[in-house]
Amino acid sequence: MMELENLIIEQTPKTPQIDLNQLTGDLIFSGKSIPENAAKLYEPVLNWVTEYILKARPSTNLRLKLEYFNTSSILWLAKIFKVLIRINEPDYVLIVHLYLPIDEFDKMNDFEDIIDAFVPIEDIVHSAISSIGIKLHGIDNKGAIIKETIVFI
Repeated sequence: MMELENLIIEQTPKTPQIDLNQLTGDLIFSGKSIPENAAKLYEPVLNWVTEYILKARPSTNLRLKLEYFNTSSILWLAKIFKVLIRINEPDYVLIVHLYLPIDEFDKMNDFEDIIDAFVPIEDIVHSAISSIGIKLHGIDNKGAIIKETIVFI
């Protein structure tokens, strides 16, 4: 099996910067995701992630720094997430990093609020073999992290 090459897709006004790094396990999506053709953008990403899970890093960090995304983008991100939870190593961890404006972060007062926000994906997560964590980052208007919290589910 050939070594998996990193995948970098440059940002445009309608598409995010995508940086998938096999060596570090960092999968970064940042910017806006309102592509006219979501399949054209995200299908190569989905294919890359499908290969990545075969030789995943012990810690995989899915970093979603998306300031805005449309429905088709969230559907593709859900497909990507469904593949990532198939990492077949019980000692491995997948951490989903969500970057929120600090006022939205502060609205999530406690553990229960955080868990309630992720009820729609609960069934998906329970089929995971590796551990899953969600790390929320409260950011200011310049993108600097002000507060953070992590929950393992």
